[in-house]
Amino acid sequence: MPEENKVQWVYSSRNNQELEERYDQWASGYEADLTRDFDYLGPPRAAEVLSRHVPKDARILDAGAGTGLVGQVLAGLGYGNLTAVDLSQGMLEESRGKNVYRELHQMVMGEPLDFPSGAFDAAISVGVLTVGHAPANSLDELVRVTKQGGHIVFTLRPDVYETGGFKEKHAALEAEGKWRHVETTEQFQTLPKGEPDVYHQVWVYRVM
Repeated sequence: MPEENKVQWVYSSRNNQELEERYDQWASGYEADLTRDFDYLGPPRAAEVLSRHVPKDARILDAGAGTGLVGQVLAGLGYGNLTAVDLSQGMLEESRGKNVYRELHQMVMGEPLDFPSGAFDAAISVGVLTVGHAPANSLDELVRVTKQGGHIVFTLRPDVYETGGFKEKHAALEAEGKWRHVETTEQFQTLPKGEPDVYHQVWVYRVM
C-alpha cells in the first residue's frame, strides 16, 4: 500500500476484484488517513441534504458504505433504520463496529442488488459513483430498490457527471419516468486538504 495518496491508489484499480482487495488492505486505517490527510467532507454534506427530504423513521440503504462514516452521521441526525452494502468485507467489518446499521451485506454496485424492489424508503451513496468505482448503471438498481416516492441522494464529481455516462443515465431515467430531479447542490471541496482541486455536488432524485 502506498504511503502517499491512497485515494488515487484505489481509484486506479483495474477491476472490482482489485478494488475490493485494496479497500480490504486500507480498511483499518481508512478513516484516520482521510481525517488527517484529506479532511473528508462528503458524508456530513450528503447526510445534511438527505435530512431535508427523508423522515427519521425511513429505511435507508447506504450504498457503498465503506467504514460507515455516512451511517454514523445519519445516526447522529436521528436515523435508526440503516442498511449497509459494500464490496469490501474489510470495510464492512469496520462499519459493523460503529453499531449504527441493522444489516450489513457484501454486494457490488453496478451488479444486481439482492433486495426486493421497493425495499427502501431512501438510498444514499457518497464517494462511490466515481472514477474506478461504481458505474452509471448502478443507479438503475438504486431506483429499483427504492420505493415510489422515495429519494436517492448521491455525490458526484462534475467532470465524472459529464464524461462517465452519468449525464446520459440521469436523463434516461427521467425520460423513462423512473425518477424526477429534486435538487443539486453547489460544488464543494470534498477533500480540501488532500485534493483541493476536486469538487463534488450532492444530487437528489425522487423515485416515480
